[in-house]
Amino acid sequence: MLPGAAAARADAAYALVGAPLDASTSFEPGARFGPDRVRRYAEGFDDYDRHTGRYFSDLDVYDHGDIGPTADTEEYLTFLRGTCADFREEGAVPLLVGGEHTVTVAGVRAVDPDVFVCLDAHLDLRESYAGDPLSHATVTRHALEVADRAVILGARTGSEAEWERATESDVRVVAPAEVADWEPDVGDDESAYLSVDIDGFDPAYAPGTGTKEPFGIEPREGRRVVREVAPQATGFDVVEVNDRDDGQAAVLAAKLLRAFVYGHAADR
Repeated sequence: MLPGAAAARADAAYALVGAPLDASTSFEPGARFGPDRVRRYAEGFDDYDRHTGRYFSDLDVYDHGDIGPTADTEEYLTFLRGTCADFREEGAVPLLVGGEHTVTVAGVRAVDPDVFVCLDAHLDLRESYAGDPLSHATVTRHALEVADRAVILGARTGSEAEWERATESDVRVVAPAEVADWEPDVGDDESAYLSVDIDGFDPAYAPGTGTKEPFGIEPREGRRVVREVAPQATGFDVVEVNDRDDGQAAVLAAKLLRAFVYGHAADR
């Protein structure tokens, strides 16, 4: 159980769902260990958040445990989507913890946002990767089948075709050096889904991830984004943490998850 997650399902305002999918990882595997590592490295956090004056254990966070993947990724995403949609119907905000970035597709389909906001080193706008249309490299393209537009913060690599796709009006790419000055542009009548791919951060801060890309964003910049987008978000995930470091990626992911809950709850 995530430390501080004490609410019963019937009382949940937030529902954490572990999604240890590790099917399409294209370089260093281990994302299947992400949910357990995020929980483990959250154990040392104080319950109190000085920024909001709130206690995490008072915010009705329910830990549903992990939903293990099936052999068929599409089948798994369908089941995961149903679980997240059930929580939405019960009045809880789904919090997915991956697992590879592909699990985001289930979260976005479940909450049907207007805007997809993502911290990511990669554009993830491919039609397929290595012959797989549900690869972790296709997530933003799938999100745009649901959301009206996407904002990709920290992207610094992609194929030529992806960069061309990113010039269209429904995609905005914010380079790492510009994230500090970015202001959320989600309208008052719009909803957002916020996805944090831990490789959006510089690997100096989060080396435990499958496809490292240097020259990424700083943790404080990412935390500000999470806090400011949270009030208009109807779903959240943090993904791509693996077991190939000493906990740096997992502890950053865990802290950002809590920052999202604090930021969202402060607006309730």
